[in-house]
Amino acid sequence: MRLKGKSALITGSARGIGRAFAEAYAREGATVAIADINLEAAEASAKAIGSAAYAVQLDVTDQSSIEAAVKAVEARAGGLDILINNAALFDLAPIVEISRASYDRLFSVNVAGTLFMLQAAARSMIARGKGGRIINMASQAGRRGEPLVAVYCATKAAVISLTQSAGLDLIKHRINVNAIAPGVVDGEHWDHVDALFAKYENRPKGEKKRLVGESVPYGRMGRAEDLTGMAVFLASDEAEYIVAQTYNVDGGQWMS
Repeated sequence: MRLKGKSALITGSARGIGRAFAEAYAREGATVAIADINLEAAEASAKAIGSAAYAVQLDVTDQSSIEAAVKAVEARAGGLDILINNAALFDLAPIVEISRASYDRLFSVNVAGTLFMLQAAARSMIARGKGGRIINMASQAGRRGEPLVAVYCATKAAVISLTQSAGLDLIKHRINVNAIAPGVVDGEHWDHVDALFAKYENRPKGEKKRLVGESVPYGRMGRAEDLTGMAVFLASDEAEYIVAQTYNVDGGQWMS
């Protein structure tokens, strides 16, 4: 019960990694807002998790939606203690085929969505005067470029940089900002990624996923549950002296 009595909001948490975080936080005693653009899916996930969870509709590209989500948490739980910026999109294409629409969409969600959600949460935490924890979801893709993944890599590099700047700025308010950089995590998301690689690398579906899994030093792709320990730790009192860091949780794929 390391998060007993804490109030959390997790973006993009109706499924996948975000839902695994919500389940872990509920087990650790937190009240969790399942914040997602798909309200119906968020409500279903909240119901499955139990009384510690509730659904909030959130579009991280819409400032009024961001502010309404934070106010909903304040009204329901009395304040916000923990934010996980998990909502993100993925796309890939060779440099000469990147569209402005794809670029704008990824930066709007992955970078602007992270920044302005972080900002709204920080304002709420500062007004309350009890500090807080903000955890951004970066990626091993933010550590280096990839031939087909230029835009996504750039967005996640920006998340790492934002984590550093926000962490240094907000710690004076006792708001710790840190990030998690997963490697390759199996699930719905990677089925989409695999299909894109199949298109651009002329591979049969499933082959890229198999090869990527085999390349992980640990011996397999990650699972959403592999990330929950770090997410709980960074939100807990044990991480009070950790500021502006990005932690790799990737089975040994990246060392920094």
